[in-house]
Amino acid sequence: MATSEGKIEVKPVKDAFKKLEEKNSAALAGGGQDRIEKQHAAGKMTARERIEFLLDDGTFEEFDRFKKHRCLDFGMENQQYSGDGVVAGHGLIDGRRVFVFAQDFTVFGGSLSETNAEKICKVMDLAMKVGAPVVGLNDSGGARIQEGVVSLGGYADIFLRNTLASGVVPQISAILGPCAGGAVYSPAITDFNIMVKKSSYMFITGPDVIKTVTHQEVTKEELGGAMTHNSVSGVAHFAAENDEQCLQLIRELLSFIPSNNLEDPPRLITSDPADRMDEKLNSAVPEAPNIPYDIRDIIHAVVDDGYLFEVHEHYAKNIVVGFARLGGRSVGIVANQPAHLAGVLDIDASVKAARFVRFCDCFNIPLITFEDVPGFLPGIEQEHGGIIRHGAKLLYAFAEATVPKITVITRKAYGGAYCVMASKHIRADINFAYPTAEIAVMGAEGAVGILYRREIAQAADPAAEAHTRAEEFKTKFASPYVAAERGFIDEVIEPKYTRPRLIRALELLENKRDQNPPRKHGNIPL
Repeated sequence: MATSEGKIEVKPVKDAFKKLEEKNSAALAGGGQDRIEKQHAAGKMTARERIEFLLDDGTFEEFDRFKKHRCLDFGMENQQYSGDGVVAGHGLIDGRRVFVFAQDFTVFGGSLSETNAEKICKVMDLAMKVGAPVVGLNDSGGARIQEGVVSLGGYADIFLRNTLASGVVPQISAILGPCAGGAVYSPAITDFNIMVKKSSYMFITGPDVIKTVTHQEVTKEELGGAMTHNSVSGVAHFAAENDEQCLQLIRELLSFIPSNNLEDPPRLITSDPADRMDEKLNSAVPEAPNIPYDIRDIIHAVVDDGYLFEVHEHYAKNIVVGFARLGGRSVGIVANQPAHLAGVLDIDASVKAARFVRFCDCFNIPLITFEDVPGFLPGIEQEHGGIIRHGAKLLYAFAEATVPKITVITRKAYGGAYCVMASKHIRADINFAYPTAEIAVMGAEGAVGILYRREIAQAADPAAEAHTRAEEFKTKFASPYVAAERGFIDEVIEPKYTRPRLIRALELLENKRDQNPPRKHGNIPL
């Protein structure tokens, strides 16, 4: 602006800095100190506190800090908050780039608006461009009612990006408060969901609606709390005690997986010797086929430092899945659990394992399968629930996977379940078996009951005859050496050598290249 003397008046730069400081202070305040204190009183961190705790110190760079909503109805024009209820940007976790958004419950209950959704979509688009994981910290009352269909459109925009990013970059959702209605579908598409006990919940319709429609009474915790979704529905993969543990779980989870589908998983230096043997493995599997044991004992004895980062621990306990390391390499573990339902495959176990297998295949994580499975769970409920279709999901997942696949049969491998659990026939690369393994259409006792029914019935001592026939059957038909003669088993190994054999197999397969026929996508039996 020109003065009366014709000189140009320059506004001091420090005034601009002061305005920026004021704007930043307003944005950092969220919905105000009173609401921040309420958040703390509920045992919850604020959105910014969560991001600072999650990321490496001082690495967070924020986008759209000053963005505000555009709604001019219902008195909203007088309620403007910088950032509009979500904090979004990027930073580092263990030195690796990660994009993150955190819904701010202190601003309109973290409800999703048009501009709120634009911020989330921006970080997701950038994450796909640069090949970095996306972490969503969810704490929201749902769509912002005042904005109507615009807020619903915002959800759909996010769902589209969740879908397009699937299999391209890892997506992790933390549920740190309410997540209801249409909001639940974004976490449902992502790779992993982590919930916090007693402070987070997810459901399509809440207890009040359910009571009105069905006359059933249920609490929020019973309907959609952390343990409900961890143990009953399988929607959530982890249950944390508080916000801090939840965020620590995210950091640890990311340490096992690559930043995108074109990279290999991080490799760590380990002091655990690659040639380490464990004599306890030779007695880990009971001689009697009907005695249970914990498959985790075998896993812990084999993997680096005995550590398994278990996924879906509380759901479908008849199968164990999780991440571990062998010789410093990240691997995905899939293992039947004889300690629960004899390790049988049922609907829930099949779906749990199939989803995990497909994640590992998306992100170049080798699969190690420990097999001790008597078959699929029989029963009217299972058949009517679609065990055929759901069991086929696991078969499809293993067959489609092109990552290195190594299988160890520890004891039973019966019927169709033998085929499904990463058998040589569906492109497993290297298949080992313990001398205790039994590979057959069914167990020896059941088989001889069909094959030698008449002879057993006519014998002087039917029980002794049945036992003799069963032992014969095991030797002639169920022995792992029979499968090895056919090449279905690459080697029968002494259990104590499991770790060195697996590590050498991984080294052999390090440069494996395999691909599926050209196609738009397969049609997995959903």
